[in-house]
Order: sequence, then C-alpha cells, then structure tokens
Amino acid sequence: MFDKILKLVIAQAEELNEQLDNKIPVESGVDAHLFGGDAGILDSITLVTLIVEVEQSIEDEIGASIILADEKAMSQKNSPFATIGALTDYIVKLLDEESND
Repeated sequence: MFDKILKLVIAQAEELNEQLDNKIPVESGVDAHLFGGDAGILDSITLVTLIVEVEQSIEDEIGASIILADEKAMSQKNSPFATIGALTDYIVKLLDEESND
C-alpha cells in the first residue's frame, strides 16, 4: 500500500510543480521536503492545494475518503506534511485505521 500511495503523492507533487517557481524536489522521493522548517518548499496555501489534490486522488484511485488536514494531523509531534515520506506514512496510517473501523 505504501508504494501505491507514494506514487499518488509524487504524481500530485509533480502536477503542482508545473505551477511553482520553487519546485518540490520529487526526485528525492520520500525525503523531498514539503512544508515547515528551513527546508520547506511550500507555503500554507500551496500545501492546502497539494492536500486537496492528494485527498481527491486517493478517493479516485483507492475509493477511500480521508481528511488529511485536521486536528489530529496538526497535533502530531512530527508534522505529516514535512516530507513526501511523512505524508505517505500518515496517509497509510489513516487508511489502515479506516479499514479497521
């Protein structure tokens, strides 16, 4: 499941890159920085755009409706939006929790 989600996240990041001057380094894979800290590429508005596109992609490709930007995500010690890998891990965790409900 991780690899499938990773491909979806990278695909959405590549699409978003078409609109960005400061591109997400998708060639870095799971280590590509997204948001926060000195290495963050995205501002808050662009992060929201990526999140919405990823949520839609997951619904289209996997048939699961998830919300990535909620209180649970914001209260994490390590931001699920820091890197492509962190975002992918967080999505897999949410999908696992949804399937166990």
